[in-house]
Amino acid sequence: MTASPRFTRRTITDQVTEDLRARILSGDFPAGFQLRQDAIAGEYNVSRIPVREALQRLDAEGLVSFEPHKGAIVSHLSIDEIEELFEVRKLLECELLRYAVPRLTPADLKSVEDILLVYDEAFRSGDVSKWGELNREFHDRLYRASNRPKTLEIVRMIGNNTVRFTQAQLALSGATDRAEREHHQIFEACKAGNVDEAVDLLADHIQSSADSLMDCLRKAREETAS
Repeated sequence: MTASPRFTRRTITDQVTEDLRARILSGDFPAGFQLRQDAIAGEYNVSRIPVREALQRLDAEGLVSFEPHKGAIVSHLSIDEIEELFEVRKLLECELLRYAVPRLTPADLKSVEDILLVYDEAFRSGDVSKWGELNREFHDRLYRASNRPKTLEIVRMIGNNTVRFTQAQLALSGATDRAEREHHQIFEACKAGNVDEAVDLLADHIQSSADSLMDCLRKAREETAS
């Protein structure tokens, strides 16, 4: 079967995986949504084989789970699980930044500043759909110079599980001004080569995001239960 024109690079499985991942992270496929292989294959005009392989990859990333009699569904995370992921984020990302700051080149800093400016514009325009991914890209560009590829890979996988919640937290809490300010403070500390300050600011930033998100989620679930 011929693949859809939208899939023209790399393997079909790679591209189905990336597209499904993006739709899960954007909220297009919410938690609990059943991902039917035949429907997905029909939408992308591919066989079920790359769809099955893509779902298996997303299962390994924690974005999808397989349940008896239901098949693949978008994973649901409990509040405790989300809180744990943010705790792991703080531990690993602070370590990555500690290694990265002394190694940041002018080109690295320009790359970070570029994405920061795009992020600022998305905040000001209220383009909620881009906030989660831009936030992840900002952090990722800071850490690439760490020369810790395995740790970075773990952080990226955790990011796949938390980006949709980060986006929701920003939208629900209205804390975009604070997030924007904190990002600039972290960047300026990195630019100045102040490792300890940058790490402390990052730890506070991740913790405040987690606290705000937990508060929003608990309130939302209390309202649903009442």
